[in-house]
Amino acid sequence: MDSIETIVWVVLFVVATVAVTGVTGRFGWSAPVALVAIGAGASFLPFVPDIEIEPDLILYALLPPLLYATAIRTSVVDIRARLDSILLLSVGLVAFTFFTVGLTASLVVPGITLAAGLAFGAVVAPTDTVAVNAVVGKLRLPRRLVTVLEGESLLNDAVALVALNASILAITTAVTPGAIALDLVLAVVVGLAVGLGVGWTFGQIRSRVDSPVLDTSLSLVVPYIAFIPSQLLHGSGVLAVVVAGLYLGFRSPIVQSATARVAEAINWRTIGFLLENAVFLLIGLSLSSIVEGAVDDSPGLPVTVWIVAVLLLAVFLARAVWVAVSYAAYRVLPVMRPRRWGWRNSVAVAASGVRGVVTLVAVFLLPPETPHRAFLQLLAVVVIFGSLLAGLALPTIIRRLRLPAPNEAQERTQRQLLAAEAQAAGLELLEGIDTSGVDERVVTRLRENARFLSEVGDLDDASDEPRLRAYTKLRKKMITRERDAVVAARAEGRYEEYAVRDVIAAIDAEEIALKLSSAGTVPRPKRPRASVTYRGPRPRV
Repeated sequence: MDSIETIVWVVLFVVATVAVTGVTGRFGWSAPVALVAIGAGASFLPFVPDIEIEPDLILYALLPPLLYATAIRTSVVDIRARLDSILLLSVGLVAFTFFTVGLTASLVVPGITLAAGLAFGAVVAPTDTVAVNAVVGKLRLPRRLVTVLEGESLLNDAVALVALNASILAITTAVTPGAIALDLVLAVVVGLAVGLGVGWTFGQIRSRVDSPVLDTSLSLVVPYIAFIPSQLLHGSGVLAVVVAGLYLGFRSPIVQSATARVAEAINWRTIGFLLENAVFLLIGLSLSSIVEGAVDDSPGLPVTVWIVAVLLLAVFLARAVWVAVSYAAYRVLPVMRPRRWGWRNSVAVAASGVRGVVTLVAVFLLPPETPHRAFLQLLAVVVIFGSLLAGLALPTIIRRLRLPAPNEAQERTQRQLLAAEAQAAGLELLEGIDTSGVDERVVTRLRENARFLSEVGDLDDASDEPRLRAYTKLRKKMITRERDAVVAARAEGRYEEYAVRDVIAAIDAEEIALKLSSAGTVPRPKRPRASVTYRGPRPRV
């Protein structure tokens, strides 16, 4: 294809991704399943170009921003609180699936070695929380369950790729258990070190950058700066990106301005949306070339159907068995009992084993020397699609389990308490600073109405400008103190992370409005007002 034709197909690809996702969301369907199905159908049309997946392109270009977009939205506090459950799934379950499915594949797929079977086990071991969230739709799950599934998806990618690298080494060269253990330690240590180093460095830079455009532009390169050096140093690039994203997301209220935080959140939400859904369409579009390559490599249709059934059963059973054993361990072992899962949560976790982008990337990383490589690629795609179809039952399972939704009244109370605590810190600062020379009415308004900007239309005379400037200056100081109070409350662990994020978002919104108003970019309404939302007595300035 020439350049213009390539651009046209890329534009059509993006438009199709957005259109299908929008339509499925409107009707409550599963976007990943629809995208894979539509892509698979289109891949066999004669006018659609063949899609051959370049593993390095996906590994280095698509995977880092995908991971980073999820990591910066994930709460470090919640992960730390539920780290035992997350490690059981992201490390223990991946290792169990790696060996279980790997041994099964080496037994049922004719002509492959144990190393190739284990490599396939590593390929299908990691789950995809994006797909799980898309399948579940708008169901409100318990926050602990959501945190565990998101944390599992973030960390199990790194564990699975490390296991895959060890298996690939076993395929291509002779390795010892000691060498594999050394590679594992090196991957984890280097990944953690690079991720923390990149996160700390960019945190320092961000604290000195005032421009939201520059800040957001820098954030776009963070995942690549974390991923590529870690890979070159034989570390886990996936782990480096996840650690950098978690660190910067946690430090965001301290090192970023409100405008930069809002801009970054919107940009990364858009990037994540496009990449997450585009990958599923890409999986479908690649099906024709995968099938074509696997035709001569397969043992025949009847045997292939049997192999697919056995491997899908092994994938699902491995997760179910591990979750059941973990549930029993939480109930039996005294050291684990205080943090035990309920059986309903265990069933939901066991049913949430949907595969996605990492499985697609990993199977194309298998070296050419891998026995029946093309056939294993087809099996991996079938596992992805089969897990997506199985995931369609997840909403029904969750409804039948009657899992308790987050307590809206309790959440609202937490937000109100934290907001009140933040405002109290701001008012304490106001009482402690010198306001001599400032119109007393400004200080009174600051005390009475923390949302004075909603009334800013009253200040439409030139004589009121000094008061507005004084208000803006003092209110900015109060906002800084309020945000510091929220960050301190989070550090003390006195509030849930959702409350912290919501209150910081509210403070950010006021700070941005304050900045725009003081810069003269927000038009001021003229008296009289057509309508007001405040029903109580109105403070006078």
